[in-house]
Amino acid sequence: RDVLTRGRQYLEIKAFFSCVPLTKSKEVEICMVKHWRVDREEKYEIVEKWFLKDLEMIDGKEADTDNPYFDMHFHKVYNMEAYSCASKYTFARTLNKLNAMYLKKDFKVVNFDDTYLNDDSIWSSSNRDFLVVMRVCFYASNLLCLSLCRFS
Repeated sequence: RDVLTRGRQYLEIKAFFSCVPLTKSKEVEICMVKHWRVDREEKYEIVEKWFLKDLEMIDGKEADTDNPYFDMHFHKVYNMEAYSCASKYTFARTLNKLNAMYLKKDFKVVNFDDTYLNDDSIWSSSNRDFLVVMRVCFYASNLLCLSLCRFS
């Protein structure tokens, strides 16, 4: 389950594959869920529901800035705000994977930085944080060495 918060609401991808694989009769859904707490009890309500097959495009708005805003284009355009830019990219990657696995349709993902969107990039997965830190340290040490070198 991937979650994007939006105030007291969040987006959840329901794919019906937790126990039972997807069949032709069950489709991948994207649900807008409202969340609130009453005393110690968590409450959830599905506010809006869309089918992944109806999603025409996901627009990240600005690929070169760190912002959590994006649009989902169905028969209508829905303006969304993720919890963070990382959440927005995780959501886009998840939709892209589900499309590749189950629908294989022409699905447009625009205004996203491909470096962070593709799984083959070391920047895209949170479980590869160590590799990212190593690469940043490597570049920083190179810059430090270059700054300490004297050029004649």
